[in-house]
Amino acid sequence: MAGTDTGKQVFGGGPAAILVRPQLGQNIGTAARAMANFGLDDMRLVAPRDGWPSQEARKAASGADHVVDRAGLFETTEQAVSDLNFVLATTARNRDMVKHILTPEEAARELHRRIDAGEKAGILFGPERTGLHNDEVALADALIMAPVNPAFASLNLAQAVLLIGYEWFKPLAPSLGDGNRDGGAGEAGLFRRRSSPATKAEMIGLFEHLEQELDKGGFLLPIEKRPNMVRNLRNLFHRADMTEQEVRTMRGVISALVRQHERMKG
Repeated sequence: MAGTDTGKQVFGGGPAAILVRPQLGQNIGTAARAMANFGLDDMRLVAPRDGWPSQEARKAASGADHVVDRAGLFETTEQAVSDLNFVLATTARNRDMVKHILTPEEAARELHRRIDAGEKAGILFGPERTGLHNDEVALADALIMAPVNPAFASLNLAQAVLLIGYEWFKPLAPSLGDGNRDGGAGEAGLFRRRSSPATKAEMIGLFEHLEQELDKGGFLLPIEKRPNMVRNLRNLFHRADMTEQEVRTMRGVISALVRQHERMKG
């Protein structure tokens, strides 16, 4: 269990991981381990083939006993999702039904939004050999499909849980610089902590503030090129997917630069 530290903060909560008809106790255990890696602790088992509880699952969990011990057991998928407001289903293939398809990253953002609003959410993971039945997929509000090699698209159960768990935990994770990396870690070592995304009104306020000062400074010239330059600048900031705090910081930066320029002129 290298990397396990019982003295550090234990993360929990998040969406339920609903394993539908899992085939082996070992697969349940490795899925529990993946859940614990990324702060998920609500495991729900629907008709596990080899029964429950399972010593094989406990062994394979490699210390994620809190996930295994709390696992709920259900006879049907309908029972397992009955208390949830929002359900996603993982699948490796297109289904003959009209549903939104999300990448794991998009799914994580939507799960955070729903749970932050007080909803209960869960993710359906199908059995290793066949995946979810269409009737089970029909219970979901949307699908999760990972961008994988189309010639080899199948993930095992633990891989699927790990992939979704990773995306869920990214905005919650402590900085990797806290005892794991030095302070000079590059972009790959940065995680955005949870913060409310900027509203369109806040973004427009930033754009108008920036464009006003750029007009004063003569940057947005010649005038016939101004519309395209403004669009390019706005698209640049949109791609940053800014939080409300980041917008306030950026507006503070603009104001500070303007004040410094005015002092230098004076």
